[in-house]
Amino acid sequence: MIENSSRKVGVGMSGGVDSSVAALLLVQAGYDVTGIMLRLWTEPGKEDRNSCCTPDSIAAARRVAAIIGIPFYVIDVRDLFHREIVDYFIRGYELGETPNPCIRCNQVIRWGALLKEAGNFGAEFLATGHYALLDENLDGSISLKKGQDEGKDQSYVLSGVSQEKLRKTLLPIGSLQKLTVREIARSNKLPTAEKRDSQDLCFLAGEDYREFLKRNAPETLIPGPILNLQGEIIGEHTGLPNYTIGQRKGLGSIQEPYYVLKKDTDTKSLWIGKNDEMGSDTCLVEEINWITQPLPEYPQRLEVKIRYKAPLVPAEISLGEKGALWVKFDKKLRDITPGQQAAFYFNDMCLGGGKITRVKNG
Repeated sequence: MIENSSRKVGVGMSGGVDSSVAALLLVQAGYDVTGIMLRLWTEPGKEDRNSCCTPDSIAAARRVAAIIGIPFYVIDVRDLFHREIVDYFIRGYELGETPNPCIRCNQVIRWGALLKEAGNFGAEFLATGHYALLDENLDGSISLKKGQDEGKDQSYVLSGVSQEKLRKTLLPIGSLQKLTVREIARSNKLPTAEKRDSQDLCFLAGEDYREFLKRNAPETLIPGPILNLQGEIIGEHTGLPNYTIGQRKGLGSIQEPYYVLKKDTDTKSLWIGKNDEMGSDTCLVEEINWITQPLPEYPQRLEVKIRYKAPLVPAEISLGEKGALWVKFDKKLRDITPGQQAAFYFNDMCLGGGKITRVKNG
């Protein structure tokens, strides 16, 4: 954390323990802190279930702000959120992908709208409660590194945030363990100390995304054939968005142990295979955001994470067309999924990431 107590900081608050303690630590360090909460879109009638900005969460964040003595504001970005995140989510499923709206939310909402609002309040920096570390290099650039709590590390979800925006960012709890964060909250009598972490997409309000699509994008749920790798039709699916790569259950009357291998939006076909037919070792990654530019020579060796909770896997990175990268893993992975983020690592440093757009099957 940059040490300069005269600087103004806007803290993104969610009503959870992590952002509460982030704000507290900045106040204790002498920063001029303003708490900011974004009111995000959720379906009408489900406002009390959105994990990011329910009335209870807003009230909790407001109480924390009062306890630690900072001003607190709620900013309405519901229209922007629906346009940039919810529509993106639906469009991804229309394209046969499994979208990652959290990556885009960090790019467009948190380090877009929230960063802008922090500036409107006179803040030089935006701070959040993410578990990751930022190091300032001698040339003034910023390196993004894994958080100290390996089980909570969130560098992956920050891999799409630009170098320019990370220079305006503080992550006060990145060097702490989650247990320590809760203990700090308890010892300072913060009402969020025992609040449970949310793992769900905020606008789904704890519901399965399939039910959300049924109500909000039924046009994406077009039935079609299920085929095996021999091209034989062996069943019918209920709509490609209802399935994700590697899925085993929910294949209707098919009794044998089959898994989803790929989705073809042109023919509305779902391709499945047996356990020994699963997996790929190669994918194409596009729309890449480099936080720290790797060596210019290709191919090169890096570690890659293909989902938030996935392990890092060594891979050879080769340059494709128009800045895209081919990633060839040292072993087959069962669930490389178009639409998800691939984040690139060198030791404990997250170099950046991009969107998986194609998988070579077989």
